[in-house]
Amino acid sequence: MQELLAELKEKIIETLDLIDVTPADFNEAEQLVGGKLGIDSIDVLELAMMIDRDYGLKIDNKQLGQKVFATLGTLAEYIHTNRTR
Repeated sequence: MQELLAELKEKIIETLDLIDVTPADFNEAEQLVGGKLGIDSIDVLELAMMIDRDYGLKIDNKQLGQKVFATLGTLAEYIHTNRTR
């Protein structure tokens, strides 16, 4: 799971082009959307596309998205439990 968390940090930074953010800036228990990293609803759409492309998982409704994108930890747990790639 730690490997997946590290991978997600890099992918989020790359996908969202977060210039001044490093993997050390992430805390897996902190709020992901609307938190200190400045990730907003438009960013969530980009992340959902990356998750579909890289892990074969669709996050296609708001309720699931709110649950999955609550924290980096919830995102990693969802991918770990459900991924097909």
